[in-house]
Amino acid sequence: MTSFARGRWATYAAVLLLCFPSVAVAQASPAGKWQAISDVDGKPSAIIEIREVDGQFVGTITALFSASDSAAVCDQCDGERRGQRVLGMQIVSGMRPDGDEWSGGSILDPETGRVYRAKMHLEDGGKRLVVRGYIGFALFGRSQSWLRVE
Repeated sequence: MTSFARGRWATYAAVLLLCFPSVAVAQASPAGKWQAISDVDGKPSAIIEIREVDGQFVGTITALFSASDSAAVCDQCDGERRGQRVLGMQIVSGMRPDGDEWSGGSILDPETGRVYRAKMHLEDGGKRLVVRGYIGFALFGRSQSWLRVE
């Protein structure tokens, strides 16, 4: 192989290496639409759209899978959320980057009206978001896996 051909292949390899990290960075964010999977019965329950607002991530319920849930309101919620429709409700707030995860925020369980401290991290190359709600320490809580909606 001539030095010209080796140089050409090196250039192609460099271009490919530069392209792949940008794909990885695009998937290294929780921003996007996620299908929430119930940790109780393992069935899809909702679509949550997570977006970045002023450096923090928030999540809003954009779809519910049960027809009866589409008109549901948060009867157990406190304050301004009480009686608010669950569809369109912001349930994740204040999540900030913390190394390989996002934390410092909270998550609302619309079924109980309880607000929990929360943290989340990506798995499976950005295809799965593991969201953990807890009281006090992360050890005392429960996790849900959300699947990225393409």
